[in-house]
Amino acid sequence: MIDPVSRFARRGLWAMPVFAVLLGAGTINHQPPPQTQLADWSRFVTTNEFLASHLVASIGGAIFGVIGAVSLGIVLAQRGSIRLGLWGLVTGVSAQVLLSSIFGVAAYTQPAIGRFYLAGHGQLAQNLYFDAAQGTPMVVTALIALLLFVASFVVFGVAVARMPELPKLAGIGFAVSAVLFGVIGFALDNWVQSVACALMIGSSVWIAVALSRSQPEIADQLTDNLASAEAKSGRSLISGWGR
Repeated sequence: MIDPVSRFARRGLWAMPVFAVLLGAGTINHQPPPQTQLADWSRFVTTNEFLASHLVASIGGAIFGVIGAVSLGIVLAQRGSIRLGLWGLVTGVSAQVLLSSIFGVAAYTQPAIGRFYLAGHGQLAQNLYFDAAQGTPMVVTALIALLLFVASFVVFGVAVARMPELPKLAGIGFAVSAVLFGVIGFALDNWVQSVACALMIGSSVWIAVALSRSQPEIADQLTDNLASAEAKSGRSLISGWGR
């Protein structure tokens, strides 16, 4: 018998591929470097496409990222990987919360700075960019969020790869995709991020299919054991009364 939490967690596994698709969509177009091309950057960040990309793909994608991390953590914990499942859940949710704050700066602050520059306030706009969009608190927050993001995927990937009933290559691909995206892709800011997202999509779909098909044996055994213990306790109590 599958309890409601397990059933909803299995369905929630499909939020991870959706997150990966939205992550890939949000990284197709790369903005010009504002440090050297502030005029081109200002025109780029003031487009409707830029705003829609951050609102839908980045901030909206974070919602699916949270659901996926919670669901995957629960399902893995139910299958015996309790420590890795919970660590992946905690780091994954924390990463998405912190990343959403960064995406909020990009979605709302950067277009305002771009419009300020295009209105003829070049030097002031540049100062605002480095103060508001590249300030030390935001940079530190972004680095912590990126570290947690990579850590969550690596932890989840290791948990999947260790389970004999799950595809090992899917777990490896899941872990590698985050390293490619969050470390190499972040440093290069080019097509590597798209490759990483493609690997993330394939791996997360594979994991979701495998976990949806396999039965949560430990959770089922625990439920059966509890039911059996309750039944025995009831019979013992009735027997005691009879005496």
